Amino acid sequence: MTSLLIKNCRLLDGTGAAERPADVLVSGKMIAAVADAGSLVGRGVDRVVDAEGLVVAPGFIDAHSHADSAPFLPEPDVSKISQGVTTEIVGNCGFSLAPHPGDRSEEIQDMCGRLFPGLSFSWETTQEFYRATDAAGYTVNAVPLAGHHTIRAAAMGMDDRAPSPAESARMRAYLADALAAGAFGLSSGLIYAPGVYATVDELAGLAATLPEDAVYTTHLRGEGLTLLDGVEEALTVAERVGCRLQISHLKAAGKDAWGSVGPAMELMDLAVGRGVEVHHDVYPYVANSTMLLSCLPPWFQDGGHEATMRRLRDPAALARAEAELSRNDASWENWVGGSGWSRVLIAATADHQDEGLSLDEAAARRGTTPFQALVDTLLRNELRATMCVFAMREEDVEAVLLHPRALVGSDGLPPGTGGKPHPRLYGTFTRVLARYVRDKELLSLPEAVAKMTSRTARAFGLEGRGVIGPGAAADIVLFDPDRVRDKATFLEPAQLSEGIEMVVVNGVVGYEQGEVTGVRAGRRLRRAEGRTI
Repeated sequence: MTSLLIKNCRLLDGTGAAERPADVLVSGKMIAAVADAGSLVGRGVDRVVDAEGLVVAPGFIDAHSHADSAPFLPEPDVSKISQGVTTEIVGNCGFSLAPHPGDRSEEIQDMCGRLFPGLSFSWETTQEFYRATDAAGYTVNAVPLAGHHTIRAAAMGMDDRAPSPAESARMRAYLADALAAGAFGLSSGLIYAPGVYATVDELAGLAATLPEDAVYTTHLRGEGLTLLDGVEEALTVAERVGCRLQISHLKAAGKDAWGSVGPAMELMDLAVGRGVEVHHDVYPYVANSTMLLSCLPPWFQDGGHEATMRRLRDPAALARAEAELSRNDASWENWVGGSGWSRVLIAATADHQDEGLSLDEAAARRGTTPFQALVDTLLRNELRATMCVFAMREEDVEAVLLHPRALVGSDGLPPGTGGKPHPRLYGTFTRVLARYVRDKELLSLPEAVAKMTSRTARAFGLEGRGVIGPGAAADIVLFDPDRVRDKATFLEPAQLSEGIEMVVVNGVVGYEQGEVTGVRAGRRLRRAEGRTI
């Protein structure tokens, strides 16, 4: 058992309490003692760190991540730990990498291949997938969710229809298997196929099987003109079955929707008054990021990969889709109609062409129209392409972040795809500290840290995480509050933040002086009787 003494630090314990000078002693994987600065001695301790001038806080908890495949990277994933993150919630927006039954293998691999880097898919059950990631090791702790898309595809494929009774039973069985294996809840992503085809009854039927300590997280069916409808649908599911609710990356997307985050949060506040436990997460940017295929209407994706590829070559289907993109009529989440071709940036593609260009810039380069540039990019890459959409406004981002129940989540897409991913993958947490605490003074430092630590731990049931105190897990970040800042940009996203001096994961130094140590000290956290073990 190794030990570490951090002396003379500026302690923020994660609860929102004011900073105080302190010493922190780590023994093994746990925090052994917290005392007044200068009162703990280093005799017999393996390492003593003088943290004069540095803030010591609980390791940050990413409330919304897509790093399910990160353990399979050949090198430790630096994107989150370099921001001070020690735990991330994965399996979001309905996308998890299991179940993967043999009879639906091709459909699930095609679906996941639009988002994740290439994987072996050597597992079928969620338990087998968890064993594979456990064996590979984690740079930071992982808190997995079971994805509705994957469960639905495993049970009934990618079709736009209601499940049969037998298929509904199979979906419930897959969710039960995931929960038994340790999943912390169920996630949905209701603008993506096949989840977009689900009804409230289908979602509530699955959420009703969640144990009391599990959570239902959802990427709303609408984040633009139908934002309020999307919030009401999510609250309906939670209220009907009595489950905890996490609304993912709350935003108002598209100019015509700007300003609607206030009424959306009022709906949530009213639900809290009725006894619903609901939080939301937010990333500190005015651009979102998702699959480029999401520019096309839901009907275009009915039937899965091959059916979608056929439509991309069908003049009638393309003419219908192009006409629908030209009008933002609230019938679906229309990124182009809401924001325009010039605000849709090609982020990462399998062939790495046109990355960093907007769709109208890519069209000009190729002498075609923006719609044809979209179609050509999807065809060339067999749908494996992502985008950033500059869809939000700063005032709304700030309003969402400042809400008392707001948590911080990067929504970072899976690492390892290359290209120019959204800078939130590398900069979310340090951007909050630099932009909204130090520069704009919208949040106090204790409040910002609480949003990124203890409150997230509470929302997801991570007992013993997100705080600095005796008996808590030794997940710790040391940072310089005067220097900390994000450096990642949309054109150069893979830049590490400044001011993060050291990150400790389960008592082991995992990041120091701008480099990962190479030790995969994270672990998959498990649900057990409402506790993490």
